[in-house]
Amino acid sequence: MSPPTLATAIDLTDMDLFAVSEPYELYDELRAHSPIWRHPESATHEEPFWLVTSHDLITQAHRMGPVLSHQTGPGRNGTGGIILPDVEMGPGIMMVMTDPPDHTRYRKLVSRGFTPRMVRKLEHWLRARSHLIIDSLDGRTEGDFVVDLASELPLMVIAEIVGVPQEDRHKLFEWTNSAIGRFDPEFQDHDDPYSPLNGPMDAFNMTIYAQQLIEDKRRCPGDDLMTKLTQAKVTMADGMETELSDLEISVFFTLLVIAGNETTRNAITHGLLAFQEFPDQWELLRRHPELMPSAVDEILRYGSPVRYFRRTAAEDLELGGAHIAAGEKVALWYLAANRDPEVFADPHRFDITRTPNPHVAFGAGGAHHCLGANLAKLELEVFFEALINRLPEIEVVGPPERLRDMLVHGIKHLPVRYGPVASSEAA
Repeated sequence: MSPPTLATAIDLTDMDLFAVSEPYELYDELRAHSPIWRHPESATHEEPFWLVTSHDLITQAHRMGPVLSHQTGPGRNGTGGIILPDVEMGPGIMMVMTDPPDHTRYRKLVSRGFTPRMVRKLEHWLRARSHLIIDSLDGRTEGDFVVDLASELPLMVIAEIVGVPQEDRHKLFEWTNSAIGRFDPEFQDHDDPYSPLNGPMDAFNMTIYAQQLIEDKRRCPGDDLMTKLTQAKVTMADGMETELSDLEISVFFTLLVIAGNETTRNAITHGLLAFQEFPDQWELLRRHPELMPSAVDEILRYGSPVRYFRRTAAEDLELGGAHIAAGEKVALWYLAANRDPEVFADPHRFDITRTPNPHVAFGAGGAHHCLGANLAKLELEVFFEALINRLPEIEVVGPPERLRDMLVHGIKHLPVRYGPVASSEAA
């Protein structure tokens, strides 16, 4: 397929592009003319990869299972590049980078903690924490929405679930910012973001913290995921049971902490930006709070916090008329699929009454559907309920500072004016 006009002029591996704005016009043109397109080798020395932008093709890709593998294979010069870099931790040690049956074994260890029934048990706790977060503004009239509000509930929740003391949650904030933001000047600690010297101290600190937490949970077990992981038995392909190694538990910890706070924090922030762009929807939600579940789905569609995930072709295959060779990388661009006019009427409009809303913010089904989807939706529901009741006049007063990254559709800072704060009793 020939590249659209815009695609010949824009390099999607140039992260400066995303630090300025989201190139929705490019996504629209790609989807319309080349819904699967082979992005050429880039100036950042990224090897070519296939870019998938249509809802239908991404759904098809998810149904292909391990043929489009999550297992990472080395790219040129032994690295994975920036289209989801390969993690040198040994095959299959990080759950998100495994295929069934290994993925299924790992997932079973923690999946019970994220079922709808288990998540709903947290509803009262989440609601109380949401009000405490707003109370913590303590009379401030202006601030940074990301730091003051959006980050706090996801941090509290993941600390509670994993078993991290609440007083340590801001360490997680600092470490995950560094891990996700290694290509952003605000967070990197080395001039070359590809350098092994970039971010090692935070990664080291997070690993040391995880090891100490493992020891604490073995000595004093609690009702949390880290305790469960220290006690877990994994049934291997040969039928033998084995315990998780400390390294495997540490990697689990890192994955849960990053996925559990970065994505929800950014969804909350993009939600507020969407309501500011479409103030009629904010007023509609205030008048009709029963629309909150559909509003949450629309927030996730409109401001998808993860742009894409990468697959590697395990064998020669065909997708959307494209012939993909074994070993080639395929980037499933969820942010583009969630604005597909074949699926979503008036896709660039934020509409909290939109139903059905088959967005792919959590993936498009299959073994890798987001483990924390139920929890993330409840966090968004409870937090925006608190916002509309207690900060009804909140106003964005400056442009968002966007994260310089490809994978995470992130907002680092968002200046706001809070306006009057209603009492929690009134809410």
